[in-house]
Amino acid sequence: MNAFLQFEQVSFTYGLRPILTDVSFALPSNGLMALVGPNGAGKSTLLRLAAGLLSASGGTIQIAGRGVDTWQRRELARTVALVPQHLDIPFPFTLEQIVAQGRTPHRGWLGGVSQSDLAAVERALQLTGITHLRGRTMNEISGGEQQRVKLGIALAQEPGLLLLDEPLQHLDIGRQAEFLHLLLDLHGRGLTIVAAMHDLAAVRAHFPLTLLLTDAAGHMFGPTAEVLEEQRVHAAFHLGHRSQGDPQLHPQTTERSHRQTRPLRKRNSR
Repeated sequence: MNAFLQFEQVSFTYGLRPILTDVSFALPSNGLMALVGPNGAGKSTLLRLAAGLLSASGGTIQIAGRGVDTWQRRELARTVALVPQHLDIPFPFTLEQIVAQGRTPHRGWLGGVSQSDLAAVERALQLTGITHLRGRTMNEISGGEQQRVKLGIALAQEPGLLLLDEPLQHLDIGRQAEFLHLLLDLHGRGLTIVAAMHDLAAVRAHFPLTLLLTDAAGHMFGPTAEVLEEQRVHAAFHLGHRSQGDPQLHPQTTERSHRQTRPLRKRNSR
């Protein structure tokens, strides 16, 4: 297997505080992986390490077979795109102008806009379903539409690896389902995707691979059904016996509930 994203015994510390310790996994090209764990376990840190925004304290990270520290910043940004939890837009740019910021790594030093840039922005607007909003500003659209704008910026980069930090946060059930449909469609178009997720039901239903991070017991990577085994999830989230009625933690209940609600297409990692 040729891994598109590979961590080999990667550790990271903030000062003297360890955040990640000896994390290893290999995600193949066109893989679809959920990143799961309690708050503070290092999910956002791992995504920033994969994007080259942080440097590991130990171990190695490879993107497409190359050490992440060997990539030039602009070069890496043409291959890896991170969709953050929060995006501050200090000026009243239109959504089209905001999405166009994703073309920065592709532009020359003089900053001119090429036909390739225009085409990439148009494609990102179409893929995210926001072409009709292109002239609006961020404070004129809904939370679900804002999430699509953030994704649009990433898609304008034309990456091979898409990293998302809690993309369903603050979305209602309907918008969550729509956004999951969109991610599955992008995966079907060939993107390798890693998403930090809190909804274990959605992870079980739609993500073939999962990396579980815990704040005390290390990590586990593999097929989602194995990684999110009930007792392991209870231990990772310090639940004890308090969650007997929680459908997120019981796969059979989760599967029944998903069949009764809006089903999403499930794609297998190739």
